[in-house]
Amino acid sequence: MPAPELNEEMDDDAPEAVASRVDITVGPEDEGLRLDRVLARHLPELSRTRLQALIGEGRVLRGGVPVTGGSAKAIAGDTYSVEVPEPEDATPAAQDIPLAIVYEDDHLIVVDKPAGMVVHPAPGSPDGTLVNALLFHCGASLSGIGGVRRPGIVHRLDKDTSGLLVVAKNDRTHKALAAQFADHGRTGPLERAYLAFVWGTPDLPSGTVDAPLARHPVARERIAVRSGGRFAITHWQRLAAYTDTLGRPIATLVECQLETGRTHQIRVHMAHIGHPLLGDALYGVGQRTRASRLPEAAREALDGLGRQALHAARLGFEHPVTGDVLSFESPLPADLARLEEALAAGS
Repeated sequence: MPAPELNEEMDDDAPEAVASRVDITVGPEDEGLRLDRVLARHLPELSRTRLQALIGEGRVLRGGVPVTGGSAKAIAGDTYSVEVPEPEDATPAAQDIPLAIVYEDDHLIVVDKPAGMVVHPAPGSPDGTLVNALLFHCGASLSGIGGVRRPGIVHRLDKDTSGLLVVAKNDRTHKALAAQFADHGRTGPLERAYLAFVWGTPDLPSGTVDAPLARHPVARERIAVRSGGRFAITHWQRLAAYTDTLGRPIATLVECQLETGRTHQIRVHMAHIGHPLLGDALYGVGQRTRASRLPEAAREALDGLGRQALHAARLGFEHPVTGDVLSFESPLPADLARLEEALAAGS
């Protein structure tokens, strides 16, 4: 069975360590050819796909400047430097990292992930992840369907999104949970609710964002609303509204429920309707200007946040073995609770 669709991609841009650097001077016979083809001929141990990825990561340089675009043309006489990262261990190590366990039995475990923790190893985050902690806590019992780098992982949260996440301990549970997440609660009890602090106050008390999402055509670390992208639906409801120092609407606490589980879905959808998340440096245009209007305590709380104001607060699903409907809630973590208190006090 293929790995299930994962919810909410991590944001981790830390560079990989460089194992070696190879300098290649282009000959006249290669003038005007695609650079990835030329490099592949000189570096037969690396595939064109790998070389294209290295170009995309800014690891192929000409005159010390990263080359942009896999279709760049080679220039005769120029020297290109290719940085090849250190190979990473394919099997994550078990690490004794504390876990906030909300529920656990022989089949699954529900954890309350803190902000700042990556869900599974990836380039730039080889360890210190939730998977490393789970391997120590659960041993070899985690489901293998997700592969060696993400055993048991059915869905995930951004590195800087806190909250509830369920992990399968065996393949039977993994398959059943994956089916529920693929169904997105249309025919079953699956429920995912997030609390988000957004800029501005929506005119309506609730609404739905139905807008397709795809990778941004230029800024590859971003997701964008794009025609032809994967369909994505977010339902939101206004919970509390806050005002600035002059009594004008400045921010709102909303609950978002997902009908799909796309990368950065809530962050992109709320920004798309004009209400980006507080603290979201990737999608929140004009954060500094808006923050200047906040009461002092709220501004200090936001400055200390260092992440998007998003928390996976409620998670419900049918237990794959017992058939019981399980539902879990997580209160706002300390950083978001401070922000909420400061916003409420200033309104």
